[in-house]
Amino acid sequence: MDLSRVSDAVRSLTLGKSDSEKKGTFRLHVVTWNVGTAPPPDDVSSLLLLDSEGAAPDVYVIGLQEVNSKVLNFISDMTFDDPWSSFFMDTLAPLGYVKLTSIRMQGLLLLVFAQHCHVPFIRDIQASYTRTGIYGYWGNKGGVSVRMSFYGHLICFLNCHLPAHMEYASQRLDDFEHILETQEFETETAPRILDHKVLFWFGDLNFRIADHGMHFLREAISNKRFHLLWEKDQLNMAKKKEAFLKDFQEGPLRFKPTYKYDLHSDNYDSSGKKRKPAWTDRILWRVKGDAHDASDQEAEPEQEAEPAEPKEPEPSVRVTLESYASHMSYGISDHKPVTGTFSLELKKLHTNPLVIIQAEGEWSADWDALVTYSTQEPFPSSTWDWIGLYKVGFRSHMDYVTYMWVKDDEVSCTDEVVQVYVSRDEIPVLGGEFLLCYFSSNLKSIIGVSPPFQISRSKSAPQEGVTPESVNGMDKPDLLGSPDEF
Repeated sequence: MDLSRVSDAVRSLTLGKSDSEKKGTFRLHVVTWNVGTAPPPDDVSSLLLLDSEGAAPDVYVIGLQEVNSKVLNFISDMTFDDPWSSFFMDTLAPLGYVKLTSIRMQGLLLLVFAQHCHVPFIRDIQASYTRTGIYGYWGNKGGVSVRMSFYGHLICFLNCHLPAHMEYASQRLDDFEHILETQEFETETAPRILDHKVLFWFGDLNFRIADHGMHFLREAISNKRFHLLWEKDQLNMAKKKEAFLKDFQEGPLRFKPTYKYDLHSDNYDSSGKKRKPAWTDRILWRVKGDAHDASDQEAEPEQEAEPAEPKEPEPSVRVTLESYASHMSYGISDHKPVTGTFSLELKKLHTNPLVIIQAEGEWSADWDALVTYSTQEPFPSSTWDWIGLYKVGFRSHMDYVTYMWVKDDEVSCTDEVVQVYVSRDEIPVLGGEFLLCYFSSNLKSIIGVSPPFQISRSKSAPQEGVTPESVNGMDKPDLLGSPDEF
């Protein structure tokens, strides 16, 4: 094996990049939907912009509420992927998206997907949750969150289901403030939700439209005069009074209130209760430091500037809302889903993966193989780090065909390159197109992805149409359990 060839490839990837190459604009598509314990619909193309002619989103963030959490369903979902997670993975994986992580708390579910090319630059992924139902002992209400470093910028996504009914507006605010103050992550850089540079807050927030009677509400909605209802929206009113909400932004509510509908209908509640329509389903965002932007300073009268002390400029992130809409065609629950599409402009603080990895030579189950990798910069490695072998088009890091422990299976190491042994018994006999991923246990993320490569069909492969039950009878390691197992 020519180690110099591998070293040269590694050096070429570590060369400096221009500032223009380090700047990027990314599309983020956020979905919130109270699914009312219903199973997934047949198609979500319009919900995920799959039919759109514009650029495809780089990241999908999907927050669901009231996922079926009856005892038998929940136990099954802890063992296997729940139907909604499987549905979205099956929809997005063929389009080049990988599920980065997910978290489940009873009926609350949060899923994060990213295009394959971004995966090595999304690191330090963690998830957390806070129960607020029944004095904090029950998880039917509360919040689930995922935080990450996205090209070096700290971003957090928070999916909430807050208390229902008109009269509980103050309880909703108290619960949300409690979530912000108490939910923690195992990191020194941003241990709490509000420590992150960008926060997206969404879910069935359950805020209602106060004071107006049913007739006025329905007339304003029928005539699309939504602006007449904005001032009495409980969340809009709270944003003017509550200090902890002042930095949150939201797009204009130019769509019909998303609750409460008759099932499989565009008609508002026709039952005996006749619930008032409300914008219960919302998407907001907050950029840390926006209150002290230069844009605020420009409005001040000109005066002679005093010399300022030099300081390290904070990397900036600009968030722009492209669209904010409900989707009326979905009728499986009494809520309509809401989506927000955003552009994120930022300077890439990471332009190279932490690990460069590749398959060495030709692979087949007829002989042993080698994996070669090199670290590009220091990171908190662990004896629990592993390299997974995946079919091209894999859905999540749990979809590996087989795996190798980085430390236990190491066979050689130089200053630049490490080799890891792969037994022929662990290589798929049928062959096909595969790739390798280096998974960091401490960073809870994939930090290196190889180019796709071909595994040749083994001479001992079964006849066409016969598929082996498993590769070497291997079980998946327990350490890979996702954070939604609680």
